Amino acid sequence: MDQSTKRLLLRPISPPPKKRRMISEAPEDSGYLETSPGEDKPCRPPDKRRFDSPFHLTRIRDLPPELNIDTIGLNDILGDPLISECWEFNYLHDIDFLMRAFDQDVRHLVNIHVVHGFWKKDDSNRIELQNQASRYKNVALHTAFMPEMFGTHHSKMMILLRHDDTAQIVIHTANLIVRDWTNMTQAVWLSPRLPLLPTTSTQDRSENHSPAAATIIAAASSQDDQEEEIPRTGSGAKFKIDFLNYLRSYDTRRVTCRPIIEMLSKYDFSAVRGSLIASVPGRHNIHDRSRTQWGWAAMKQALRDVPVQHHTATSSSTTKTAGKEKAPEIVVQISSIATLGPTDSWLKTTLFRALSGGRGRVPAPAPAPTLALVQPLPNFKVVFPTADEIRSSLDGYGSGGSIHTKIESPQQAKQLQYLRPVFCHWANDCSGGAKLPENEPVRDAGRQRAAPHIKTYIRFANGSRASSPTIDWALVTSANLSKQAWGDTVNSSTGEARVASYEIGVLVWPALFAEDAVMKPAFMTDRVAAAAETADGERHDGDALPVVALRLPYSLPLQAYGKHENPWVATESYAEPDWKGQYWK
Repeated sequence: MDQSTKRLLLRPISPPPKKRRMISEAPEDSGYLETSPGEDKPCRPPDKRRFDSPFHLTRIRDLPPELNIDTIGLNDILGDPLISECWEFNYLHDIDFLMRAFDQDVRHLVNIHVVHGFWKKDDSNRIELQNQASRYKNVALHTAFMPEMFGTHHSKMMILLRHDDTAQIVIHTANLIVRDWTNMTQAVWLSPRLPLLPTTSTQDRSENHSPAAATIIAAASSQDDQEEEIPRTGSGAKFKIDFLNYLRSYDTRRVTCRPIIEMLSKYDFSAVRGSLIASVPGRHNIHDRSRTQWGWAAMKQALRDVPVQHHTATSSSTTKTAGKEKAPEIVVQISSIATLGPTDSWLKTTLFRALSGGRGRVPAPAPAPTLALVQPLPNFKVVFPTADEIRSSLDGYGSGGSIHTKIESPQQAKQLQYLRPVFCHWANDCSGGAKLPENEPVRDAGRQRAAPHIKTYIRFANGSRASSPTIDWALVTSANLSKQAWGDTVNSSTGEARVASYEIGVLVWPALFAEDAVMKPAFMTDRVAAAAETADGERHDGDALPVVALRLPYSLPLQAYGKHENPWVATESYAEPDWKGQYWK
C-alpha cells in the first residue's frame, strides 16, 4: 500500500450532520441500536424485550422527514471509508451511480465486482455496463451462468468486506439504478458485521462441501462419529451453508464467485438471525433435505421449523371472541406478476401450499407442536397497484415502467379472473376500491404515494385482533409472483422442480429474537410503541412479552379492489394524465 493510500485510510472521519435516526447493525444479544457514524457507543441502552425491525425501508427523496424516520439510503450502506471490497449482484446496474455511493476519498481504492445476467454479447444492457466499467480500473464485471432461456439474474444483494476484518451481507429489493433508490418503496436487510473466525478454530466445515452434498455437516473427530444434524433453521450456521451454496451455483460452468466464497468461509455468521430463501436456475430434487433447497421448496422446508400461532377456541371463548378474531392471512405484495396459467393450479397447489406450512404453536396444555400444514389454512391476498395508484404516485407514470403484469391474452384474462378476488390496493385510500371495514382503525405506513418495487410475503396470525395484529413470519425477497422465480410444479417422475431465475431473500420470525416473542407491525418507524405492546393484554410472568417490530410498507387494513378495477399494465396505453400532466402510451 502506498503512502497516499495509507493517509486516506488513517485520516479522521467526521460524521455527516445527523438528520434522522441512523440504522446500525444488530448486535447478537439485543435489538437494533441507534448509532451515528463515527460513534462506538449506543445512543440509548438496549432493551432486550424490544427489537427493532429486521427489515428497513429505503429513504424516499420527495417525502417529508417525518415519513423517512429510520429509513436507509445507498450512501448509508456504501459510504463507510473502511469498505475494502464490494460484490454487487443485481438485474439492472448503473455503475456511475454505484460509484457515487462510496466515500469520495476511497471509491477508487475499493475492489468492486459487479455480477449481472446479460450473457448475450449484443445485449444493449451488457454493452452499456462494459462502457461504464471501462472508466473505472477497480471495477470487474462477471456474467452469471444462465442455463434457462426465460430466466433472469434478478437477485439484489451486496457483500461488503472491510479493513477492520469484518464482512456484511446486504439483501434488498432495488435495482442498482437511480430511480429505484429515489421515489420507489424498497426494503433492505442488513446482516450484523461478521467477524473473522478465531484462527485457532478448526476449519469452517461449510467451505468443504461439494455441490452434491453441500449442506451435510459431518463429524470429523473419528470414523465412529455419526453425522451431525443439519444446523437449526434460522441459525447463522445454516444461513452460512445456504448462502455459500447459493454463491457456488454461479461457478457451475466457470469460476465466478470462488474468491468471495473462500473469503466468506473464514467469517463467523453466528450473529445472523434469519433463513436464506433463494432461487438458482436448474432442475432441483425437492426431496433431498440434506441439500440447500431453492425456490418454493426452500420456503416449504424452512416453514417446517417456523412456529405459527394456532388458537384453539373453546365453546366459552368462541362466543367472547366472535367477530374479533380473524383467520390467518398471507399477504403477497409484489411488483410483477408473470403469466401463471389459465387456472390457479400452480398458484394454489404449489406456491400457496408451500407458504401455508408451519409448526403449530398452541397454548398449553395442548399436545406437542405439529408439523407441516397447520389448520386452519390461511387466506391469501395479493397487493398490487392499479393505474390510479401509479398516476398519483410521486413519479406518476414514470414509476409504472418498474411494475408489470399483463391481462391482454385469453390466458391472461382467465388469470385475472382468479386473481381479482384476492387483489388489494397498494394504497388503501383509493376511491374506486372496496369500502374499508368500519371497525378497524387505519394505520398509516406513509408510503401510499411511493410506488412499490418492494416484494414482501407476510403471514398475519389467526386470532389476531384487527386493532393489534401479530405476525407469524415475514419474507423480504427479490422474487415476484412467477414460476420463473419460485419454480414450477414438481415433476412427479423425477421429483425435480425447475427454477429459471436467480432470486434471494431473507425469512424472519419472532422466535429468532427471543423466546415467546411476538412480532407486531410497525408504521412509519422501525419500532413498536410501548402502548402497542400491551394492546391485546398479553403478559408473560407479569411482564409484556418480548416484541419484535416489523416495518410495514403498506397501510392497514388492506383495501380490496372494486368490482371493475384492474391492475396496472405497463404495456397498455392510458388516456388519463397523471398528476404531473404526463400520458402513458
